[in-house]
Amino acid sequence: MIQFTVWKSRDQYRGFESAGHAGYAAMDEDDIICAAVSALTINAVNSISCFTEDAYELEQAEDGGFLRIYFPEEPGEKVSLLMDSLVLGIRNIEADYGNEYITLRVEEV
Repeated sequence: MIQFTVWKSRDQYRGFESAGHAGYAAMDEDDIICAAVSALTINAVNSISCFTEDAYELEQAEDGGFLRIYFPEEPGEKVSLLMDSLVLGIRNIEADYGNEYITLRVEEV
C-alpha cells in the first residue's frame, strides 16, 4: 500500500511523503496506481522546481517507492496551488481505487 502524507502548518504546506507500493497489479503487470502516483508526484516536484523560486529539500529512493519533499520556509502561492493540485489527484486515486491500495493523511506539524 502507498502511504501518502501531507504536512501542513496553519493551512500552509510544509511538504509531503509518498512511501510504499500499491500492490494493485499482478507480479508480471504494470501497476497503474503506482504509475499514477509517480506521475503526479514527479510532476509536482518538477513544477515546483521549474515554476517557483521556493526552497525545498528532496529525498527519494533510487528504486522507487519513496519520495519526500520538505519546504524549510513557508512556500508561496504557486507552491500552494501545485500542492493543492497534487492532493486533489491523490484524493481522486484513493476515492477511485480505495484505501486498500493508497491512503492519504494530512498531518498538522
